[in-house]
Amino acid sequence: MERPASAPRLVNVHQAKTQLSRLIDDAHAGETIVLAKAGKPWARLMPLEAPAPQRLPGRLRHLGPLSRPDALLEPMAPDQLADWEASPLVPESALP
Repeated sequence: MERPASAPRLVNVHQAKTQLSRLIDDAHAGETIVLAKAGKPWARLMPLEAPAPQRLPGRLRHLGPLSRPDALLEPMAPDQLADWEASPLVPESALP
């Protein structure tokens, strides 16, 4: 009988000892494996969450310096500011 694709695979501890390397590879590939002791679920072997991407300072350095760095500090035009405040990127709680 086939188990549903989302159902975890149940493996007894004795079997897990002999197949640990294969079970770790299966878990790393995304499968959840439940380890059982005397037929009762005891522990879960599952993949770790992917690590957060690391920032790479200076990765745009090859593009050269900004042509007008002071422009970043200039106030926005009223129509641009209205568009920004209407954007879904700005939560309601952040607006004055």
